[in-house]
Amino acid sequence: MVAADVAEIVRVGGSMGLELNTSKSELIAHQELLMNDSTLQSFMRVNVSGASLFGAPIFPGPVLDNTWSDLCEALDRAGNRLCRVSSQDALILLRSCLSAPKVLHILRCSPSVSHPSLQLFDSLRRSALQRICNSDFSDSQWLQASLPVRDGGLGV
Repeated sequence: MVAADVAEIVRVGGSMGLELNTSKSELIAHQELLMNDSTLQSFMRVNVSGASLFGAPIFPGPVLDNTWSDLCEALDRAGNRLCRVSSQDALILLRSCLSAPKVLHILRCSPSVSHPSLQLFDSLRRSALQRICNSDFSDSQWLQASLPVRDGGLGV
């Protein structure tokens, strides 16, 4: 069925002057799946456990673990460096660049419910904010700081 759909894409695309670049195409399938179609055989084969789409893992497993690990490492590294700039600039960078966009993309696209790295990421973000503000936050203060700005929080 997939081979027939790919053939249709090649046919219709060809009539419009488009060409399918099979060297950049991936086939996400289990290893035991046998392919008889020559077009599908030219696709790069990706195992289901290692599949990602637009940088977001599709299934739980080692790729999701590595993605969260990379995000935590990047946030930790950035949190250590943010102390070198002014507090206002560091807060803006933390809020708008360092954590929210990538994390929201992963949370929306990947099955991350109850992933152990979520708590680590949250604690790294809290630690970075505490260093930026040069003060410790109680749990209730952290809860308020994590609210959106329109609700009286810092928007982190």
